[in-house]
Amino acid sequence: MIFIAVEKQLSLPHSIYNRNFQKAQNMEIKLNNLAPTEIYHLMTQTVIPRPIAWVLTESSQDNFNLAPFSYFSAVCSAPPLLMFSVGKKPNGDDKDTVVNARASKKMVIHIASEDMYKEVTDSAATLDHGESELSLTGLETTEFAGFELPRLKDCKIAFGCKLHEIQHIGAVPQTLVFAEIETIYVADDVVVKDQKGRDKIAAELIKPLARLGAAEYASFGEVITQVRPK
Repeated sequence: MIFIAVEKQLSLPHSIYNRNFQKAQNMEIKLNNLAPTEIYHLMTQTVIPRPIAWVLTESSQDNFNLAPFSYFSAVCSAPPLLMFSVGKKPNGDDKDTVVNARASKKMVIHIASEDMYKEVTDSAATLDHGESELSLTGLETTEFAGFELPRLKDCKIAFGCKLHEIQHIGAVPQTLVFAEIETIYVADDVVVKDQKGRDKIAAELIKPLARLGAAEYASFGEVITQVRPK
C-alpha cells in the first residue's frame, strides 16, 4: 500500500498529547474530555483505510455538484443500500449534496481510482450553491445508460441510486444519507474470469482510492485471498 499526502499534514491535536499519554507509552485515549474536532482527527486516523463515496447530484438542469465523503459504507443487500455521512458547511447550512439529494431523490456514487486523488481533493472545496465542481476539476461526464443522471467518464465503478432515507444524528447534527442502488456501471476493462470461468470484478484493476487521516490517502495494495471456513 502506498500513502499519498495532499497539501498540509495535520497531526494529532496538541491537547491530546498533553492530556492523555506520553509519547514513550502506548496510547490509551479517553474520549469523554475531548472536543469534537479532536475526536474527529482521532477517528479519521484510526478508522483506516476508508472507501470514498464520490457523489454526483443535480443542482439544476445540466448543472451538477460533485463531492467526496469517506464516512461511507454498504449497509445491506435487500434492499441494496449505501450510506454516507455528511457534515455541515462552515456557516452551518446543509451541504449541496444533501440539498440536491433531498430535492431530486437521485444521485450517482462513484468509486475513484488512486490516480484521481487530486480531483477528489479539489472537489471537496466549499463552493456557492449551483457552482459546479466539474468546472473546477475539469472532469467529464458521460451518459449513464438507463439512469437519469450522468456518471463521471473516467471512473470504473458508478452506482445509480435513488434516495432511500435521510437521518440526522449527533449534536451538530451529522446527516446520514441512505441511497438505494438501482443500477451499477462497471467498466469492461476491470471484469475478468475467475478460476471457474465466472465473471469477476477485479479490485486490482479498479485500484480504488482510500482515505486515511489528515491530508493522506492510500493507494491500492496487494490482494490477499483466504477462503472462509464452511
